[in-house]
Amino acid sequence: MSRKKTQAYTEEFRREAVRRSDQPGNTAASVARELGIHPGQIYNWRRQFTRLSDKQFNSVDGVDYSKAESEAMRKLRRENDTLKKENEFLKKVSAYFAKSQE
Repeated sequence: MSRKKTQAYTEEFRREAVRRSDQPGNTAASVARELGIHPGQIYNWRRQFTRLSDKQFNSVDGVDYSKAESEAMRKLRRENDTLKKENEFLKKVSAYFAKSQE
């Protein structure tokens, strides 16, 4: 048995099909019929692009940040925690040495 050869569509083609189906007056079925593809394919592509865009942005305190910004935010928070701990330690050490010199 031979396998059915599937058509590989470019990302640009897929994004354009989804964009056209989202325009007022168009439906996924009408765009699919125009392009000669199954309407379910447009729904699948829309779902994939939505998932991708959800992964590209993270929400921190209600503000959307890109992945790079979110990573920078996490790095700065870790650094801030480390500096707070070091500051507390230095306060305790300075108080200890201040007592010992009296």
